[in-house]
Amino acid sequence: MSISSRYGYRIGIDLGGTKIEVAALASDGSLRLRHRIPTPCGYDAIISAMVELVHSIESQLGSNGSVGLGIPGVISPATGLVKNANSIVLNGHPLDRDFAQALGRGVRVDNDANCFALSEAADGAGAGHHCVFGVIIGTGCGGGIVIGGRVLKGRHCIAGEWGHVPLPWPSRDEIPGMQCWCSRHNCMETRISGTALARDCDGPEARDASTIPTRAAAGEARAREALARHVDRLARGLAVVINVIDPDVIVLGGGLSNMDHLYAELPGLLPKYVFSDFAQTPVVKNVHGDSSGVRGAAWLWPTPAAGG
Repeated sequence: MSISSRYGYRIGIDLGGTKIEVAALASDGSLRLRHRIPTPCGYDAIISAMVELVHSIESQLGSNGSVGLGIPGVISPATGLVKNANSIVLNGHPLDRDFAQALGRGVRVDNDANCFALSEAADGAGAGHHCVFGVIIGTGCGGGIVIGGRVLKGRHCIAGEWGHVPLPWPSRDEIPGMQCWCSRHNCMETRISGTALARDCDGPEARDASTIPTRAAAGEARAREALARHVDRLARGLAVVINVIDPDVIVLGGGLSNMDHLYAELPGLLPKYVFSDFAQTPVVKNVHGDSSGVRGAAWLWPTPAAGG
């Protein structure tokens, strides 16, 4: 009997830099309970807080559940330690093993962008599609690939990390581009994130892109031009994704996914860049919003009825 088939619920945890969220899903994917707390300081305190959250939600449910955890990084297959986490307190620790030991049962841990993609593929905007590419465009840029209901992690656990590929087909004024935090120049993240859009529109010190669509709709030329450059760059980046994995659907998440013009303009731009005689990949908005991370963590375990 598999671990997942012994439990009546799937419990997901979304571990972020400022908050930890826990949620319990029933076997049909319906949300039963949800709770969040501020992220405590220190690695050991984070482990303890997550254990307490699981015990609390199981006490309310009157039943134990399988536990999945989404983190802003990955477990390195080379070292077994967290890498690439912007919550730097996690880096260099065997988080999956430490959490499992403290909880007293097996857990599954994956990247938060993978969890987003899995949530939307399971019962969100990507439901019913075999290959789903989930995109997060907010302060940064990330992605995840789900094939046949399972996350494609890759040999190095970096599948879907399109934020750190270079901007495709750059124009002369886009070269060499700014240096990314990863040390390379002109990464997609430096061109299509919310921070990048704000900087492109309002100067190097700008960080907030939330007002730009409203300003563009009101006729501000600078805002309209910035949005046009942004959507064209996004189309170029997504075209490369389509050329490589040819997903059935692309689901947008993160703060910039709320910009409605993306869904109107991207379909017309993609055929310019995709290596095909036609390009009809749907680009759709997420269904679960900021719940996708915690829901996807819960979905790291198969349905209890199916086992696995």
